[in-house]
Amino acid sequence: MSTDLESGARPAMSATPVEAPAATPVRTPTARTVLMCKPEYFTVVYRINPWMDPALPTDTSLAVQQWQTLYDTYIGLGFDVQLIEPIDGLPDMVYAANGGFVIDNIAYGANFTYPERQPEGPAYMDWFREAGFDVRVPEEINEGEGDFLLVGDVILAGTGFRSNSNSHQELARIYGRDVITLNLVNPNFYHLDTAIAVLDAGLDGGSGSTTGEIAYLPSAFDEPSLAILRERFPDAIIVTEEDAAILGLNSYSDGYNIVIASRAKDFERQLRASGFNPIGVDLSELLLGGGGVKCCTLELRR
Repeated sequence: MSTDLESGARPAMSATPVEAPAATPVRTPTARTVLMCKPEYFTVVYRINPWMDPALPTDTSLAVQQWQTLYDTYIGLGFDVQLIEPIDGLPDMVYAANGGFVIDNIAYGANFTYPERQPEGPAYMDWFREAGFDVRVPEEINEGEGDFLLVGDVILAGTGFRSNSNSHQELARIYGRDVITLNLVNPNFYHLDTAIAVLDAGLDGGSGSTTGEIAYLPSAFDEPSLAILRERFPDAIIVTEEDAAILGLNSYSDGYNIVIASRAKDFERQLRASGFNPIGVDLSELLLGGGGVKCCTLELRR
């Protein structure tokens, strides 16, 4: 008896189509310009977030060494790294991302929630002026790029713990862009940049996508905010609670290379599977103040 193949007949095809595996996207890095502040005066002498405990000893020299590794990593990636001089008595000034928000050569200054950090706002605005940026002095409480993330053609804006939601309207007026409010509900993730990582900024510095790409921690947000994230970013990377708990999402990307916390191993795996190049650094000493990679990095967009 001959088989279908022997008789030249066509073999039966499966009724269920088999999808080809999705190709890993080709990622293109874009050199960034960032502002950083050396932690020469870093210590924890007050408590304004759940990570901080003045009873725990801090090692300023170790913080400087770890920060230097981050700085050197950026230089190795071809970034233009600008520096603001640290000020004695402002131990959190190392967290430069909180110092403002900069797009289109306009620097929207920070207006900090807690008195301990309020002098940082004018210090950063002075630096922006000297660097030639158009500085807008804030009327509303906000903590800069800690709560404001440019993704595609919109600004994601966090509220709930630090930045007042009124600052989102102020932000929209200044930049003429859509601002999407997201409510943070977990005090361990009190800034938006601890709960969302921008992997590809999209329209303004990456793939050209109008939406961009992100990773996030669902438990950091209320349900209406989660609905927004799921709708706008259906392919987002969802990180584990374990990686988020060491501020793994507090990372910084050039569209291909993503500098992350070295202990965020599952996040590292997820990024590699998506075509990114994760680079781990250890900022464990600065974590004692509640900050990680992104906290130490303020992007300057001319």
